[in-house]
Amino acid sequence: MRELRFERSGRLAWHERDKPVLLDPGDAIVRPFIAGRCDGDTLPIHRPVSRPLQAGMALGLVDPVVGSICGKIPFRGPFAIGHECVAEIIALGPEVTRLRVGQRVIVPWAVSCGTCSPCRRGLTSKCVTAARGGTLAAYGFGPASGSWGGMVTDEFRVPFAEHMLVPVPAGVPAERVAAASDNLADAWRAVVPPLAAREGGSVLVLGGGAKSIGLYAAGLAVAHGASVVDYVDDSARRRSIAESFGARSVTTQVRPRHQGYDVVVEATSRSSGLRDAVRALAPGGVCTAVGYYLATGTRVPLMHMYATDATLRLGVSHVRAILPSLLEFLHRTGFPAERVTTRTADWDEAPDAYTVRTTKLVLRREPLAQDTVVGEETP
Repeated sequence: MRELRFERSGRLAWHERDKPVLLDPGDAIVRPFIAGRCDGDTLPIHRPVSRPLQAGMALGLVDPVVGSICGKIPFRGPFAIGHECVAEIIALGPEVTRLRVGQRVIVPWAVSCGTCSPCRRGLTSKCVTAARGGTLAAYGFGPASGSWGGMVTDEFRVPFAEHMLVPVPAGVPAERVAAASDNLADAWRAVVPPLAAREGGSVLVLGGGAKSIGLYAAGLAVAHGASVVDYVDDSARRRSIAESFGARSVTTQVRPRHQGYDVVVEATSRSSGLRDAVRALAPGGVCTAVGYYLATGTRVPLMHMYATDATLRLGVSHVRAILPSLLEFLHRTGFPAERVTTRTADWDEAPDAYTVRTTKLVLRREPLAQDTVVGEETP
């Protein structure tokens, strides 16, 4: 069977691998038929970053945690790539009783057991059972994050299946939840909880780095009743998508009309963007940074944060803890998350399609059967 592997910057290819098998009674085997390209995957694909990051860690310019996630030579190929998918279950271990073969499910990007202390606290991407002393246990990041492989593959194994796999509610199109494994859920955590604590609050999204996350965040902010949603990006196409959700958009050369935002999403992935985001907060506001900030010397205006009682949040997204609320919202409202997708490609075209410079790539192949499961609930 095939899996898509990153080989080097600008080059991916199909490779043969052994078919997965059930190793534990709680395992499942799934067949992905929709796969989204995470915003973060484009970093090594579009730029030759492996050797510069290695040198940066050696010189103390890049945080060494990068090596614990992506290897001593970060993003060194070949490794199986992809960690967003909608899949159908094709096999279940004997202890899996709450799921059925044929169900369509979301597989979170990070592997978690659901029972350890971090998992019980909702920190499912910091599962100590799955990580076994490492920084992360994840699909699609290479062997430093475990031997789980990637999600752009014919089939793959999912441990702790009753916890990990979340059924897609009946009537929700698979394309709508293509990024629910990571980017869509990341946008949810950046907007929905802080906005719920600031009803009718104002939201600023600084986009252009974590490209799809910023757009999902803008749309979710509008859908959750923000009084103002300003989206900043130099891409006319992304500004148009943000406007289609009901956000106001401007380029980076124009200051937003609103002053002092209750919620800010920093999706530029730049240290300058991080500083701008923090300084844009209203008193008591919260900024969530969703990009990569690799340098050891990233500066943050702490005194400004002190004076405005600001909160800065960053860290990996805990998708499994978020998925039930996210999927219920999509089912109830019909929120058109698929509007962020800027290119859809056939599954077999993955090696070439994955290298294209576009905001959100989604790969698709036909599922084995029509979606006949009705009335699904998300546990």
